[in-house]
Formats: sequence, structure tokens, C-alpha cells
Amino acid sequence: MKIAVTRLKGKEKSDAGRCSEYGHSCYSVHPLRSELRMPEIAAFTDAVASGKFDCIFFTSALPAKIIAPRLTTHPRVIAIGPQTAKELREYNIDCETLSSFYSRDFVPYLGDWIKGKHIGIPRADVPNPKLLDAITAAGGIVHEFRCYGLESTGEPLDLQRAGAVLFTSAMSFGQARWTPRPGLLVMAIGDITAAAMRKAGTEPVIVGDGSLEGTLRALNTYISNQETT
Repeated sequence: MKIAVTRLKGKEKSDAGRCSEYGHSCYSVHPLRSELRMPEIAAFTDAVASGKFDCIFFTSALPAKIIAPRLTTHPRVIAIGPQTAKELREYNIDCETLSSFYSRDFVPYLGDWIKGKHIGIPRADVPNPKLLDAITAAGGIVHEFRCYGLESTGEPLDLQRAGAVLFTSAMSFGQARWTPRPGLLVMAIGDITAAAMRKAGTEPVIVGDGSLEGTLRALNTYISNQETT
């Protein structure tokens, strides 16, 4: 199946090879673009260099790609998933990786260690109060740096050649310009994206575990079930 995958414009990932491993092909569509905020990036890297943080949490691959080459030293580092960890390790930054793909699991992962610790989070200018509140409630001190903004490209998604469309975030769905059509399989990368879609009246046929690979596995299970019914 050919899948249209929502990605930041100019920030396409290694989706083609990963889709191929599950028997599918893909191409990128672009509901969003990113705008780097250099003063925030500089402020964050200066804070790391001065030893302000006990831990850094990278919540997606893009801030890892932006920040990693600018770090000369670092404290404990947590990556939200293997693609984020891959970006960090390309710059020889040792990191731990969450077993899930959701920021809600960050605090449980750290457990009691988080108490009194300063946590640095470089991320997009998209509110995530649940993460910040969870860190504070667990006794951590959070320092959020909104290192890049996300804005709509305003481009209609090119879905004519796709058998499926995969929305990779709630915001990519919310900002997308697209028209459902018969036969187009609509997928959400995880339950947070799925919830946003349902709230807007779109029921995803496939819901992944927060990762591309998990979504492709769910897609293949769906296809297999369809073939046997």
C-alpha cells in the first residue's frame, strides 16, 4: 500500500526504508513547517554548558537534531523513542530511551530520582501542560525551552496517489487541509492523535502505538484480518 505520511516540510525522515520493511511504500505530505528560534536554542545550550540541568528530555527527533551538534557536555539524557535516540547517538550523546513513545511515561520512568532534579526540555512551541504538571507534582523542577515554532503550510495534502494517510501528530491533523474520499484508509500514529481526530469527527481505522513501525504492524494486522473475512 502507498501511504502519505505527514511530516514537517523539509524534515522528512527515513520513512521509505522503514515502510518497505513492512511491505509498503510511502511519501511525505506537509501540513506543517518549523521555524527555528535561535535565541531559545542558544539559551538552552548555554544552560546545559553551565550545568543547570540534572537531566534533558528530548520529546521528539527534531529538537535532538537541532541541539545535539551544539552540545559539548551533557547530564543524563532521555530520548522519547529510537529515532530520537538515533539522532543523539550520531553526535556521540549517550542516552536512555523510553520503552513507549509518549511523554506521559517520562515521570514514571524516572521514578523517585526526579525529586529535586532540574529537567531541561527543548521542544516545539506547542503546549504540553500534562508533562510539565507531572514533573512538578513528582518534585522535579522543569525548564522548558520552546526552540522552534510550528505553523501551517496551507498546502492541500496530495492524497490522490495514496491508499492511506498517516497523521503523525494531533497538530498535523488539526492543521491539515485534506478531503476524505472513499477507499482512503485514515490512520493515527497513536492514541493522542486518534483522540484529536475523533474529537473533530474523523474516526481513524488504524491506531498505532506512537511509532511508525507500530502503526505499520497494526496496518498489516488489519489487512490480514480483512483478507480472512
